[in-house]
Amino acid sequence: MRSANLLNDFAFKYVFGEDCKEANDALKSLLTVFLERKVNKVVVKNSEMVKDYSKMKSPRLDLLVEFDDQTMVDLEMQLRQTKDNLMNRFPYYSARLHGSQDMEGKSYSQLKETIVMIFFNVNIFENDNICNTFRYKCDGDLPFVKEEKEDRMKLRTIEMPKVDLNKPLEDMNEQEKMIYYFLNCHKGMEDSKIKMMIESDEVIQMLEKRVETISDDRWKKIIEDFQKLHENEERIELQLELEELQKAKEKVRKAEEDVRKEQEDVRKEQEDVRKAQEDVRKAQEDVRKQVEEADKKVEDANRQIEQMNQVMKQGIKAMLANGMSLEFVSKSLSKSEDEIMELLK
Repeated sequence: MRSANLLNDFAFKYVFGEDCKEANDALKSLLTVFLERKVNKVVVKNSEMVKDYSKMKSPRLDLLVEFDDQTMVDLEMQLRQTKDNLMNRFPYYSARLHGSQDMEGKSYSQLKETIVMIFFNVNIFENDNICNTFRYKCDGDLPFVKEEKEDRMKLRTIEMPKVDLNKPLEDMNEQEKMIYYFLNCHKGMEDSKIKMMIESDEVIQMLEKRVETISDDRWKKIIEDFQKLHENEERIELQLELEELQKAKEKVRKAEEDVRKEQEDVRKEQEDVRKAQEDVRKAQEDVRKQVEEADKKVEDANRQIEQMNQVMKQGIKAMLANGMSLEFVSKSLSKSEDEIMELLK
């Protein structure tokens, strides 16, 4: 066993991105195999290694590659599913790469092709394809452009866990062989398939020569840097998670405050309604009392009238009994004879 591990971001960038002919040849072979197109000349635009991890949002040791026709490829190794959403991250990388072209004073027909190519060591999509290419399409797979060559922005994914590692070597295609090597190169000649590929496959021979150039001390440094990078990623992810949690708590707090205010407003409205109802009740009670008092006054007045009528009735009877005529009584009391007769009933 040896320390070599091409799933390590630093090792991957060293083997394929160093500014030397061997690394450049290995890179051209890699791109030829996984882009399925002949690659004659490439230039790595960012061959330097990352030195400061403190501000890195994720372990992104990508290779920015430019072809002789100025096609740009952003190439990287993604080891694991992260909490920072991958499905949002890589379209962002693609848009950023495509938008980095200087178009001042140029026609958009001069836009060059850009490809973001990611090696995943996790399963992402629910299909059996090791490689998937994503481009702009309408619902129903209607292409955005008439011809594929006009499609200038692509996202290419390679899902390494989909390779059947138990498949016989002679049944593997070039992509499967290279992925098998990525996943098992640390075993070296102890792995029978690795040994057979090193002895018979020119592309794997080229990769093996690059891996063999890394000394034990260099591997130790690569592993240390790799650990620091991922520790920093976990720290940043935790920080982002805590920030999101804090934002969520703040939203809950504001929602609870809004509910409390609404409840207070409802309570005030209910109190106002209760007071209005109490005022109505009091007004109704006052009206009831006033009606009762008025009824009592009417009753008292009716009683007094009745008493006065009785007195008058007795007086009339006395006057008539004393021989006074009805006409005389009518004139004396200023009442008509009919009224007097009605009173005497």
